[in-house]
Amino acid sequence: MADNSTEERTRPHVVVVGGGFGGLNVVRNLRKADVDITLIDRHAYNTFNPLLYQVATASLNPGDVTWFLRAVRAKQDNVIFLKGTVTSMDHEQRLVHLDGGLELQYDYLVIACGVTANFFGIPGAAEHSLPLYKRSQALAVRDRMFAYLENAAVNGQDEDLRLVVVGGGATGVETAGALAELRNNDLPVAYPEIDPSRVHITLVEMQDFVLAPFAPKLRDYAKRSLEKRNVDLRLGTSVKEVRADGVLVQRKDEEPEFLKSGIVVWASGITAHDVVKNWNVPQGRGQRIEMDEHLRVHGLKNVFAIGDVSINPDDALPQLAQPAMQGGKHVAKYIKADLAGETVKPFKYFDKGTMATIGKASAVAEIRFMPKMKGFLAWLIWVGLHIFMLLGNRNRFATLTNLGAKYLLWGSHNVIIGETPPIEAKDPHVLERAKVSPRGRRR
Repeated sequence: MADNSTEERTRPHVVVVGGGFGGLNVVRNLRKADVDITLIDRHAYNTFNPLLYQVATASLNPGDVTWFLRAVRAKQDNVIFLKGTVTSMDHEQRLVHLDGGLELQYDYLVIACGVTANFFGIPGAAEHSLPLYKRSQALAVRDRMFAYLENAAVNGQDEDLRLVVVGGGATGVETAGALAELRNNDLPVAYPEIDPSRVHITLVEMQDFVLAPFAPKLRDYAKRSLEKRNVDLRLGTSVKEVRADGVLVQRKDEEPEFLKSGIVVWASGITAHDVVKNWNVPQGRGQRIEMDEHLRVHGLKNVFAIGDVSINPDDALPQLAQPAMQGGKHVAKYIKADLAGETVKPFKYFDKGTMATIGKASAVAEIRFMPKMKGFLAWLIWVGLHIFMLLGNRNRFATLTNLGAKYLLWGSHNVIIGETPPIEAKDPHVLERAKVSPRGRRR
């Protein structure tokens, strides 16, 4: 591709870094604007992060929750997509530098690159735990889980099996609930060699409750729903160290306890990518880029930051899809007004609410202008909204089909699985000695 910084442009050039909720809303709301747009992302696809845990727990294909970013041109010809990683920025020259030596000159720059896992400096967390913020990470969790189970099926259960989820927010609760249902409903049939009562799903949360953003009664409902699914809740408990074979945890003033575990899923906190430090932008709490009431980066002309990577020190917004989407619309509106010599009112976030699911027919929801909901109705709304928010009708249909097979057809145990490594039998006669009952319990 030619060096775009030397191309002659007759229209203002808008560069959007990040093809997530925020970035795509900027692009789409500039569809009729008299501008040229370059959308940059390190991946060729958009990922619908709220359903990544369903990929990790073998209910959805990765293609169900990803969308080809180049397809944005299907209904918009003033945008091109460029796959690459931004390495640095020169705001005096209005240049964005990418890996491979490419550089782009901008008239307006929108930073919407999202975030990554925050390990809070906990020893071993980055090396030994599995985050859930990318498609590849969700697949790593899924494949590690089935390798773990296949090994136990061949070599027997000389000890209990444990999967640990760190973090009691929406991602942690949803992941723990889905893993528990997989164990409770699929394990007895698919893995009769394994005793489900000796497979533990442990959720570790530093606070004394789960789902902190929700009302206390909804938190209590979520806690009861997890307990009903036999999730081992470790509330008021912090992680001190993550090792290759488990986690060291401690509950307040009690003695530390080591939980031996084959898998540790990290769903506790987010931070900006390290590369943002090279972008010459002011960073605040969580290394998020500081911006003002118009989502403009402090001290920089025509540079904006939206979504999870941004923060207004005077009015911090939740790191959810809605603030990013609404922020994208506002930035597009601001750019169009600026080109016309007009002004717009400061950005005002409209909180539509939030929701989380624990499992089949179990969810919590706080939706604007509606009473707080829990149980089956909240779950139906959660399913419908998440399918509606997916990009592309093919993704919506595939997700509806796969979730329907999971939640409506309990007789199906056909999980979505990838490759697992070869298993080495510790004892070649172990299967000869294993007497297995029809219910999957060892006799």
